[in-house]
Amino acid sequence: MLPRNAFASIRGARAGASASARSLSTRASSILNALDIPTTSEVPGMYDGQWRGSGDILESVCPTTGEVLARVQSASPRELHEALEKSSEAHLVLRKLPAPKRGELLRQIREALAVKRDALGALVSLEMGKIKTEGIGEVQEFVDICDYAVGLSRMMNGRVVASERPGHTILEVPNPLGVVGVLTAFNFPVAVYGWNFSLSFAAGNANVWKPSPSTPLCAIAVTKIIADVLERNGLPGAISSLVTGGKDVGEAVVNSADVPLVSFTGSEAVGRVVGKAVQSRFGKTILELGGNNASIIMPDADLSMAVPAVFFGAVGTAGQRCTSTRRLYLHRDIAPHFLDALQKLYASVRVGDPLVTGTLLGPLHTRAAVGIYSNAVQRLRENGAQILTGGQRYDEGGLRQGNFVQPTIAIPNSAEPTDAIWGTETFAPILNVGIFDELEQAIAWNNAVPQGLSSSLWTRDIRHLGKWIGPEGSDTGIVNVNVGTSGAEIGAAFGGNKSTGWGRESGGDAWKQYVRWSACTINFSDAAPLAQGVDFST
Repeated sequence: MLPRNAFASIRGARAGASASARSLSTRASSILNALDIPTTSEVPGMYDGQWRGSGDILESVCPTTGEVLARVQSASPRELHEALEKSSEAHLVLRKLPAPKRGELLRQIREALAVKRDALGALVSLEMGKIKTEGIGEVQEFVDICDYAVGLSRMMNGRVVASERPGHTILEVPNPLGVVGVLTAFNFPVAVYGWNFSLSFAAGNANVWKPSPSTPLCAIAVTKIIADVLERNGLPGAISSLVTGGKDVGEAVVNSADVPLVSFTGSEAVGRVVGKAVQSRFGKTILELGGNNASIIMPDADLSMAVPAVFFGAVGTAGQRCTSTRRLYLHRDIAPHFLDALQKLYASVRVGDPLVTGTLLGPLHTRAAVGIYSNAVQRLRENGAQILTGGQRYDEGGLRQGNFVQPTIAIPNSAEPTDAIWGTETFAPILNVGIFDELEQAIAWNNAVPQGLSSSLWTRDIRHLGKWIGPEGSDTGIVNVNVGTSGAEIGAAFGGNKSTGWGRESGGDAWKQYVRWSACTINFSDAAPLAQGVDFST
């Protein structure tokens, strides 16, 4: 379904192209102006206490209209080196602040983000392409994790361990690591830095943010907000440095011995390179990589909940979430009815400008992503898959200017999980369907792929639930029951297993990755016995 206002908004973006000296549409300029991002000149893309940038020029391109939103001055090698040095110096200041004082700073950052929530959410829609409600929701995630980290700042506790020696005690003590490098992906250009920054800052670390080169404006807007709070409190801006740029900038952060922890969100292929590079210098990593997530629908499932959940999981964010539903395993008894209901929802999807209220499907992020989508559909057809719906680009009216593709449901001719169709994640709204007869078969298919981020079982049978979340069940990091694969909350640790990377961010015990741990044995007695009864007396 294509609402008239979707076409009008997109046409208006093109028609308003003469609104400024660099041909920026009024649609875009109003959003950038609200966030103090220059609209008539190149935008400095590096911050370490001062804004600058003399490296390569990055172009931020709107995926909806194809217009260039800004030209961003990235960090040069020299500037990057200086930013890392300043971040190390800034950490020496931050680590002296008591953790509850750091929590108070996070509270102020939370308030500043909340004031700009809707404007930031609109920028996410403008630059990344996700729909307005999802863009605002992403900023809300940053607000929420700040709330979480404020409380955490008073609860980042160590442990007291009983000693076998009289007059001794053992403490396990957490302390800051130093500088944390955060490399984020295009699909969550605000929230992922929020997950990392909030916990890392509460733990006493300085942070260096290297965002995706295709979403620099979101990173610049967020950094301006954080920098303002730091500066008002007399703290170094390099506590939260920003270094925009391409592959060379990312490699420099990953290879720096001054960055003991690197958090990377991106593809499995790049994640392998990052993991090896950081491990070679004995650094730590948090890797958030591929998803390839599955939903399993049992015959006793409540389809009034399951069908809309799969629809959102597969179509939401145009299939560009790490937790998007890629695989759907249906019990044979309900497969025809489920697919009929799901196709009706697909037929009703409202596609258009993501900034228009009511739009449910925005564009893919880049032209290259459209090519990946098209190639994946072509492989499905060549391998005899049945395409139930979708499989084409949208080329009506104003949609032709953007990266719009039709959400696709396919039934491959084989459900064998070792086939590349099932084991390879395609970052696009393509849902592959398999039919099973027994839960054990569906669990085996769920677990057979290399990735292990999110999974979902729909059932009202407590026995199925017990098996699914237990040792014989799903091997993913997120194991849901009667909840879709997508849309995690911040209170629990977020991350996956296997080639997803084993990293954990956000809630739970994720904060423990951002500190170094020391076991401290303290002797408060008048003797110095050895452990294990060892006698080394002369």
